[in-house]
Amino acid sequence: MRKRSAVAFTGPSNSGKTTLIEKVARRLITDHRVAIVKNDPKDKAQFDVEGKDSWKFFNTGAETVVVSPTRTTYFSHRQKSIEEVIAMVNDFDYLLVEGLKTLPLPRIAIFRGAIDESYFPYSEAIAVDDSVDLSAYEIPPSIDLLDLNDTDRIVEWIQTHAKAV
Repeated sequence: MRKRSAVAFTGPSNSGKTTLIEKVARRLITDHRVAIVKNDPKDKAQFDVEGKDSWKFFNTGAETVVVSPTRTTYFSHRQKSIEEVIAMVNDFDYLLVEGLKTLPLPRIAIFRGAIDESYFPYSEAIAVDDSVDLSAYEIPPSIDLLDLNDTDRIVEWIQTHAKAV
């Protein structure tokens, strides 16, 4: 079995989490299998079209899987733990997790404009751009500082610090 590693990304809304995860995934996917888990704490995401067969099947209350030549989509009514998601996806080298601040994974907190220091206890690294005045903060020495726009360096950090899962 290949080594499977995971890292998490966190930060306030509109800080650039999705953009960074996209950039990291695109870099890693050239040589590795990548899976992404996104937390949707407000249950806003929509993945199906009302009236379609898959929507009808899901609305019966059943677990629903749609398979095609290019994708497999799983619709579930049950919340899954990260361990269950890992077991389900299984075939990856890197798992990138957005959100889920308290998961015991190495975590990069992303900030633009200002740093929310309440993220420090949950973060091994922070990624910021030049909109953040770093002199206004006392960043703990245990937290690595990354340039939000240096994707190569962030990928290097992930390859060094991601946790085996």
